[in-house]
Amino acid sequence: MEAISKAKRGQRLDSDDVTIAYVGGGSRQWVPNLVQDLALSEFDGTVRLYDLDVEAAERNAEFGNWVQDREDATADWTYEATGSLDAALEGADVVLLSTQYNPAETFVHDLDIPKEHGIYGAVAATIGPGGIFRAMRTIHDYKRIAARVREHCPDAWVFNFTNPVHFVTRALYDEFPDINAVGMCHEVLHQRGVLADIASEHLDMDAEREDVSVNVKGINHFTWIDEAYCDGVDLWPLLEDLKDSEEAHREFTPEDLEDMSPFGGKRQVTWELFRRFGVMPFAGERHIVEYANWFLHGGKEGLNRWGVKRTTSEFRSKHWTPSESEQTTDVEAWLAGEKEFTLESSGEVLLDILEALSGGDTFVTNVNMPNRGQIEGLEHGPVVETNALVRASEIRPLAAGGFPRPVESLIQGHIDTIETVIEAARDGDLDTAFEGFLIDPQVRTLQTEEAAELFAELIAAEKDYLDDWNVADADVLDGTDVDV
Repeated sequence: MEAISKAKRGQRLDSDDVTIAYVGGGSRQWVPNLVQDLALSEFDGTVRLYDLDVEAAERNAEFGNWVQDREDATADWTYEATGSLDAALEGADVVLLSTQYNPAETFVHDLDIPKEHGIYGAVAATIGPGGIFRAMRTIHDYKRIAARVREHCPDAWVFNFTNPVHFVTRALYDEFPDINAVGMCHEVLHQRGVLADIASEHLDMDAEREDVSVNVKGINHFTWIDEAYCDGVDLWPLLEDLKDSEEAHREFTPEDLEDMSPFGGKRQVTWELFRRFGVMPFAGERHIVEYANWFLHGGKEGLNRWGVKRTTSEFRSKHWTPSESEQTTDVEAWLAGEKEFTLESSGEVLLDILEALSGGDTFVTNVNMPNRGQIEGLEHGPVVETNALVRASEIRPLAAGGFPRPVESLIQGHIDTIETVIEAARDGDLDTAFEGFLIDPQVRTLQTEEAAELFAELIAAEKDYLDDWNVADADVLDGTDVDV
């Protein structure tokens, strides 16, 4: 892999005095994880937690300062909560973006309404009808954030963790082309861990995620690899053998997956696409199937056959409720002494990136940035995911090559959807947004009239979150039976 010429260059971080603005500072999972990573880091500074739910941000600020008082905290950080975005951003060195709307009012519709039309989406987070609507209710907010960054901290490094990462990161650049923004995702990190397990099992190596390097390329949640090494050992011959093995040809029933988390997977989709196209998908399979949606046909049985389990609307709603969630941290119980707290690293790579930007060791990791040639064959401008070289004041994407024509076609089709919706968002044109919706592969399973009905039903269900879209003048809604 070689570095290409287009890099993002920004300010060099001062490890003794970093100001971080966290947009979405009431987060129940990302902020508590960040607090622990910062407490164990080599940085000192201030974190300003901004959230519309100021009480949640205040709770996280209390937790952050509580963690700093622990003997095993090695860094010196101060946490402040604010209900003012401008105050959070003013003079910030680093901006972190991680926001979400109430799933009971959004995600449940993203999952359930398309299902009524025969679209059995697995997660509805990034693409497909649900992913597109998640983008439509998020894009304008992030364009406003980008405008505020331009005003208050134009040189800041901006890291976006909000899904759909490619839509949202693209919206930041659409509003502020000179923004130093990077989309972040841990799917590739998890898959590197899977390859480490494979190397340990089949090559008798004592491997960890950090030992695995890959040539990753694609768009977020639809990334692929065509090279893989573990501690210098080429894994590709082993992967070629495994794809034809009995292990890679398993089938499952709904009963087999009854106790499996929707975040799990059996890698059968990965092996199947590797056999078909000669390059390996490299993300969680519940995401992959929403892009390569052959596996969604046949409803529950069709999806479960491949070892993938649908994320239900009930699961999404529970995730929003701390007492019922399987994922979120338990800040209130820790603060009250009702639950034992252990200070430990989250395993995310943000701090490694910040250390490299401040002049520490050079670091390579996967990032989402506009394509400037790092992926051949795809148009320049849309946000793509590849490895990047991170060093003092610079994040430079690495040239990853291109794709076999069939895979390039799959990816470019999704880019066309993303770019069409981004274009539509510039003036809130709902009819143009529907054009992007209509060319999505999941939607193309419907007649055009039914696709318009589905679009209108989602508009009606989520209208309170779509204020920036011109609903009143949308022609697409006139021909439906839906009361919007």
